Amino acid sequence: MEVEMKIRGLMMDPVTNMPIVILKDNSGDAVLPIWVGIYEANAIALEIEKVTTPRPMTHDLIKNVLVGLDTQVHKVVVTELREDTFYAVIWIERQGSVISIEDDVRKNSKLATNASDRVTSEELRKWLEGLNDEDLGRYKM
Repeated sequence: MEVEMKIRGLMMDPVTNMPIVILKDNSGDAVLPIWVGIYEANAIALEIEKVTTPRPMTHDLIKNVLVGLDTQVHKVVVTELREDTFYAVIWIERQGSVISIEDDVRKNSKLATNASDRVTSEELRKWLEGLNDEDLGRYKM
């Protein structure tokens, strides 16, 4: 059962000192706290306060892509809580159709998992040991 919620606020957890997004049930008093990282909380706070940054942030890029595709977010559905991480599906609307990318992500994720299963840790170690300075690019240590 889906329950529509809105962002009620952003606060710091007094125990862990981690940011929490507080969602509130539209039709009642239920709340759902979601702990987020400091960078995510900062991005949310900037958007809430309508602060512009000197350069676009990741969420600005996503917003610009959606606007450029004449698409808007229809809803975000939190589908799972696994190992203290919330997972969600974003539903987008374009020209009257509502779609999610969940199936494509799952298919690609399974393909990536299957591919990684074929590479053993010994093969990966040998590949990493064989890298030279040019392979590492400008960020070598």
